[in-house]
Amino acid sequence: MSAKGLWVSPTQFVHFAEPARQKSLTEHIATRGRSFDAQALGMYLPNPDPILKAQGKDIAVYRDLRSQALVGGNIRRRKSAVLALERGLTRGNAPVRVERFIRDWLADLDHDRIIREILNAPMFGYQPVELMWQAVGLHQVPEDLLGKPAEWFLYDQDNQLRFRARDAGIQGELCDPLRFVVARQDASYDNPYGFADLSMCFWPVVFMKGGLKFWVQFTEKYGSPWLIGKHPRSASTKETDDLLNSLDAMVQDAVAVIPDDSSVDIKEAAGKSSSSEVYRDLLVYCRSEINVAMLGQNQTTEANSNRASATAGLEVTEDIRDGDKGIVAATYNAVIRRVVDVNFGEHVPAPVYELWEQEEIDETLAKRDKSLTESGVVFTPAYWKRTYNLQDGDIVETPAMPAEPASAEFAEPTVRPLVDQVALDQAIDSLTAELLQEQAEQALLPVIEALQQGRDEAEVLGLLAEVLPGQDAEALRSNLARLMFIADTWGRLSAAAELEH
Repeated sequence: MSAKGLWVSPTQFVHFAEPARQKSLTEHIATRGRSFDAQALGMYLPNPDPILKAQGKDIAVYRDLRSQALVGGNIRRRKSAVLALERGLTRGNAPVRVERFIRDWLADLDHDRIIREILNAPMFGYQPVELMWQAVGLHQVPEDLLGKPAEWFLYDQDNQLRFRARDAGIQGELCDPLRFVVARQDASYDNPYGFADLSMCFWPVVFMKGGLKFWVQFTEKYGSPWLIGKHPRSASTKETDDLLNSLDAMVQDAVAVIPDDSSVDIKEAAGKSSSSEVYRDLLVYCRSEINVAMLGQNQTTEANSNRASATAGLEVTEDIRDGDKGIVAATYNAVIRRVVDVNFGEHVPAPVYELWEQEEIDETLAKRDKSLTESGVVFTPAYWKRTYNLQDGDIVETPAMPAEPASAEFAEPTVRPLVDQVALDQAIDSLTAELLQEQAEQALLPVIEALQQGRDEAEVLGLLAEVLPGQDAEALRSNLARLMFIADTWGRLSAAAELEH
């Protein structure tokens, strides 16, 4: 022991300053509890959304916006753009058994419903998803992923998700990470609730409702001609009321009875069309703002849009669609990571869930197939039809070349076995057939299993690479070519031996 530290073993010396320094490097310094922030004084972190703070309400106020036709239609369009993408599992660095386990589990889920619920996250900022676990043999897997209302949950000062349970008080009940995952959009340390796209639609919807109300009143007031009744100055109040009732009946039924000394004039609301344009412009502006917020463009509402731009305006821009699909993929991968941790361990690599557009994967496949074809790989017509959705007659199928007859050099066995070969043959003949069968099965069993597990050519090559570790693509291709040559030569020799007998 010295003033600088202590020998904890004959080979390890620990400085007294090391634990403190190590602790200072791993702990947070800038935290809400130490910051001069009024929100840090509370027991939970309120949603910093400016609309919700100004209204003094929770996120449920955004759910009412879906009843507006334009907002509800854009939400369906956003979700449909992601649901139209291709989706599937990529093995990556995960073991084959883990990838097949996750693939079999995912096959039992209702992905369309789950993705629709996850895509509420861009609308409200965050979407908690509860995992409903069940036992399957010796494993535990979620039998369903259920999206729960976002207003039921909050975040504490440590950015941990809490459930607003009735018996948990104002601070809520801490959520188990194995039971809940949260899909979020643009979440940060300062705002773990994420950013809600519907917050950009709140005021345009409010103004559009108000403008539509005034426009309806304006239409009722100036949309139909006015009927002006005239009566003598000496008419009594009763006679004036009777004339007014007659005019009212004329508006409703176009028939009225008036005294012969009264008259009715029809006045058109001339010059009021320019006033009605004010309300129209307000509605168009609000619709444009909502479309920009939800779809990323406003071509369908612009007055100077043409047919092509209006048609493009019916679609969600690719950047917004890619952002939504990224939220879905991140949520799925978080769930997959938990499933792998529970069943295989925390250090086992997990497969990756991905979403992509069909044209993108086709381009990737085309480049790969082109590279393999140039390397000498020959694909069957069935592969081309299956991969690229070709029909019979789309490609020219060349008939298979007939096997070449045995050449003269193989017809007569001219090569005599060497002494070493004779000794080897005698040793092999001394082995029983059962022992040879057992040895052959043990040697070929990994290769046969790899071939049986593969679903296509690419996966078979990957599985063979696992069975034969330490070989690169060039070495594997060379070994396969050598095996093919040996098999062909062995077949020729066997045929020659049969002819000789």
